[in-house]
Amino acid sequence: MKNLTIRRVDTCIEKINEAAQWFSEKWGVPVDAYKESMADSLDIDQVIPKWYVVLNDNEEIVAGSGVIENDFHDRPDLAPNLCAVYVEPAYRNKKIAKDLLAFVCKDMKKLGIESLYLVTDHKGLYENYGWSFLTMVQDQEGATRMYTIDL
Repeated sequence: MKNLTIRRVDTCIEKINEAAQWFSEKWGVPVDAYKESMADSLDIDQVIPKWYVVLNDNEEIVAGSGVIENDFHDRPDLAPNLCAVYVEPAYRNKKIAKDLLAFVCKDMKKLGIESLYLVTDHKGLYENYGWSFLTMVQDQEGATRMYTIDL
C-alpha cells in the first residue's frame, strides 16, 4: 500500500476501460459516459476533460477523480469542475485524497486553468485542502454546496 502512483488516464490509455468501469461502479453513472469522456480527454487540443487514477502496487485503481466542464449543476459559468472524487474504503485516512487533489490542482494549473469548482455535500473536508465555500447551486438532487480553489 505504500507505493501508490497517481496517473492521468491519458498517460495510461490501457486503463480507460477499467477506469470507466471503476468510476461507474462508484457513482452510478453509465460506464459509456465515462468511456466517452475519457476518450475525449485523449484530444491533445482539449484541456478538459481530464481523468485521474491512483494505482497500487498491483496496478489496481484505489482512488480517482476527474475534471469536467459541468458536474450536473445549474451554473455552467462555474467551470471546470472537479468531479467523481473517490477513495476505496481500505485506502482512506492515508492522505490519498489530499495527494490526489494536490496532483489534479497542479496539473490543471500547468494546463492553464486558474480556478476549479466542486459540488459536494461534504462540509469541512475540502476546506482542509484549501477549497472555499462559494455558493449553493442546484443539481439533480436539489441544492448542494459549491466550492472553489484558485490555482
